[in-house]
Amino acid sequence: MLIIPVKDGENIDRALKRFKRKFDRTGTMRQLRARQAFSKPSVVRRAQIQKAQYIQNLRDQEEI
Repeated sequence: MLIIPVKDGENIDRALKRFKRKFDRTGTMRQLRARQAFSKPSVVRRAQIQKAQYIQNLRDQEEI
């Protein structure tokens, strides 16, 4: 459970923004969406490898 203390005289928009930022950092929505659809471990592993290759390719192009 997230607790966001609201200070006296603080704008509610600012407190809401702090709540949203804290909520995003917990990764709750990403975890929920990942649990909705099962992915085989081999598919997850392949996606991680492809992502690493893509990032490495970007870094290699940046050095050139």
